[in-house]
Amino acid sequence: MPKVLPNPYRGPGLPLSAPRPVADPAAVAGLLSHCPRHKPTRLRNVPPLARAAGVAELWIKDESDRMGLGSFKALGAAHVIARDAAEAAGGPADAGKAKLDKTYVAASAGNHGLSVAAGAAVFGAKAVIYLSGAVPEAFADRLRAKGAEVVRAGATYEASMEAAAKAAEENGWTLLSDSSWDGYLDAPIGVMEGYLQLAKEAVAQVPSTPTHILLQAGVGGLAAAIAAHARAAWGDAPQIIVVEPEAAPALQESIRQGKLVDTEGPVSAMGRLDCKTPSLVALRGLSMDADAFATISEAEAQAGVDLFAKLGLEVTPSGVAGLAALFAGLPGVGADARVLAILSEGPEGG
Repeated sequence: MPKVLPNPYRGPGLPLSAPRPVADPAAVAGLLSHCPRHKPTRLRNVPPLARAAGVAELWIKDESDRMGLGSFKALGAAHVIARDAAEAAGGPADAGKAKLDKTYVAASAGNHGLSVAAGAAVFGAKAVIYLSGAVPEAFADRLRAKGAEVVRAGATYEASMEAAAKAAEENGWTLLSDSSWDGYLDAPIGVMEGYLQLAKEAVAQVPSTPTHILLQAGVGGLAAAIAAHARAAWGDAPQIIVVEPEAAPALQESIRQGKLVDTEGPVSAMGRLDCKTPSLVALRGLSMDADAFATISEAEAQAGVDLFAKLGLEVTPSGVAGLAALFAGLPGVGADARVLAILSEGPEGG
């Protein structure tokens, strides 16, 4: 069963030196319209999964074909690069005419790098993506296919982040991280703002207000963005539960200790969620908006993958982590629950 920590900071949040995440998606769609294949993703209603979870309704926002890149991450870095292009062109309407003479560098567990690479290609920029040794080579191949230069650095995501930041400083490149820390806030806030497109679509697609929203998290950017918009749209009605791997409980442990902390643990099969340090902005937002923080085991994540496979649906442990928590018996989610969850990525190498 998932291990759940209620959030004692719900409302005021932790006293961190970071702003709350942006909640208004008004400016996002116009910028993303300059990116090929930008369109809403579908909301699935799969009754067999609702029955397996023992809930009344289960709505799944399916990001497996987002902008042809196979992950919600497609929205984030592409939004920042489109914003840079709009600034260079003199306005959002002319962003598509801009050609950016710059190099974006980022660390990635796979999907963020694809968004950086694709966004850079659209606007004539270059992309250099740093990957740790834990990232599958299938992701490296997909990055190269998008025109990115791939550099392997370190055994962990955190080590690749350090290498990317160093490369940006040494080469005069633009660091485009999906995490944030003291002194580095603007770009990751822009990345999170891009994720609001997903949240806006989900709010429009669900037929009634959810009782529960399940949000898997690595550094926490997606979860914080969706939570911020969900509170703006639905107020306090939904219970928002953040789900992390037991091997990387960065947000849960930070809430437990009342401050941003680094965590340690083994490598998780939930590779895109295997982040040992939370984003400062995301932690600030989730400490205000989330009702609880849960962790799941490797076996629980795999059970979620296996359940989808029985229905002929190929998913990854990372992509299905929020749902896996539900299937594993998430406390407090009863038979009358109306649950919104995110299938955050498609299959490996897809």
